[in-house]
Amino acid sequence: MNHSHLLGAVSVCLLYVTTASADLAVRDTIIVTATRNEIALEDAIVPVHVITRDDIELSLATDLAELLRFEAGLDIGRNGGPGQVASVFIRGTESNHTLVMVDGVRINPGTLGGASIQNIAPEIIERVEIVKGARSALFGTDAIGGVINIITRRADDDYLDAGIETGSFGTRAGHLSGGTRSGPAEFGATINYQQTDGFPPRIDSDVDRGYDNLSINLKAQTTFGAHTLGARHWQAEGNVEYLDFFLAPVDQDYRNSATAVQLDSTFGERGSGTLILSHIEDDVQQSQSPNFVTSTRQTLDWQYSHAFDRHTLTGGVFLFGENAESVSFGSGFDEDTDVRAVFVQDQIEFDRHRAFVAVRLTDHETFGNQTTWNAEYAYDLGDAWTLNGGIGRAFRAPDATDRFGFGGNPDLDPELSDSANLSLRYSGGNRHRVELEVYANDIDDLIEFDFETFTLRNIDKAEIRGASLGYEYRGESFTFRTDLVRQSADNATTGDRLWRRAEESATVSLTKNLGEHRLGVSMLLSGDREDFGDVTLDGYVVANLTGQFALGKRWQLTARIENVLDEDYQTAANFRMQERSAFVDLNYSLR
Repeated sequence: MNHSHLLGAVSVCLLYVTTASADLAVRDTIIVTATRNEIALEDAIVPVHVITRDDIELSLATDLAELLRFEAGLDIGRNGGPGQVASVFIRGTESNHTLVMVDGVRINPGTLGGASIQNIAPEIIERVEIVKGARSALFGTDAIGGVINIITRRADDDYLDAGIETGSFGTRAGHLSGGTRSGPAEFGATINYQQTDGFPPRIDSDVDRGYDNLSINLKAQTTFGAHTLGARHWQAEGNVEYLDFFLAPVDQDYRNSATAVQLDSTFGERGSGTLILSHIEDDVQQSQSPNFVTSTRQTLDWQYSHAFDRHTLTGGVFLFGENAESVSFGSGFDEDTDVRAVFVQDQIEFDRHRAFVAVRLTDHETFGNQTTWNAEYAYDLGDAWTLNGGIGRAFRAPDATDRFGFGGNPDLDPELSDSANLSLRYSGGNRHRVELEVYANDIDDLIEFDFETFTLRNIDKAEIRGASLGYEYRGESFTFRTDLVRQSADNATTGDRLWRRAEESATVSLTKNLGEHRLGVSMLLSGDREDFGDVTLDGYVVANLTGQFALGKRWQLTARIENVLDEDYQTAANFRMQERSAFVDLNYSLR
């Protein structure tokens, strides 16, 4: 099929629908990740995108990686199908430069860097906040490229949702979610189970590899006086089958979890505080050998904010103790790490001006003191136009696997990032939104694998340069969004491209309401990318069709056709991606 003709036809259809629709009054979306405090999405100086619950339900995505792949500026690398390792690269940075949180609790393990986004079930998610750009001043190590904060479902009112799913590759799934409120107390619970026979993850094998995942999310809170006390627990556990280096079928058990207790307090009309105590676990156990990798972390995260007439001042303390342990082929490590940090930030608003400044002092047990910061400014040129700019410094401390795992190097230095971005935004009432942005990120001591010595090493510098152009339209019966991205991510010393990043990409999405029904189209056009062994992976076009159909007042049928064009493509060298396939979900809702 001619991809350019298809894209042209879709664009014409979208243009026709756009010009035929009316305004839709869109309520302000409140976010927390950009500044650690609640602000309106339109007031964020840095680029932030929110994936809503409605988006999640219509997508029928099986995991977080599938939700993220149509987001502009994010490259997904996947080692095959469901349950196989998936990585996210934000704006040309490394996959372990993305901090992933669940309700504000970091879940990146201390062993393997990147979070296990392939094990996060969309059924537990209320929304996803994606902040693009350095945020180490707010959240510490790892947030060089950006932050993905998963906000789990809560009981805003009494509700019950239940559903079953079936589809290609022997996929079967079921979910149950419910919540209740009684006076100042509320409780919510979600359970999701997914099982699939899968498909061959490697292009040089025809052996199917399956996956199963049991996810549970529990949430409870109560309000007393000026305080709200809450507790929550998320976990995902199951088994994933894969092929080892020699194409032998193997499998492993995994468990990811995050448990937290949170106390929110108000002090008069202007003061507020938040205290979070959390514990995370990330565990992988091999079935065919005694090999394993385990990471645990206990964290105290406290902040106090005080609102003055024209600005809000926030300060806090962040402490964590982490253990990382691994055994692989008879050797391994068992490392403890303590980190202490203090931070202060200020949000300023005066007439047409907005500013945000933050600084964080981190005392890392292994890598000493690190100072990170952000300075951002926005100026409203008029009622519709806003000019935004920002600079920042971020860092990432090498994890235990970087230092002591296969190919590890105990002499590694932390990665240090200096970034800048400038954007021009247009918001035309409630309908049109346009944003043009340019960004740059210089990363000193980037950690890369050296195939000559088979060890990790720090390279002198990586240079990332990029630009994006996005347009969004919200009509009375539909939403249309498209983004174009052009970037380069190179080793500044050799000039070589960094692996698994596309230099050009475009995304197109349309959601159309037809009475009580909804239809959706999502497309990703990605340029070529380099990968291990001097391999160039061809560019590709992936298109999904989704539909949501009301069957009476309580029942709803959602269907998805994945990879409508049946594109044969790879996001990681020698690993097969999903062919054309179909999935159907039948859901019952009582509210």
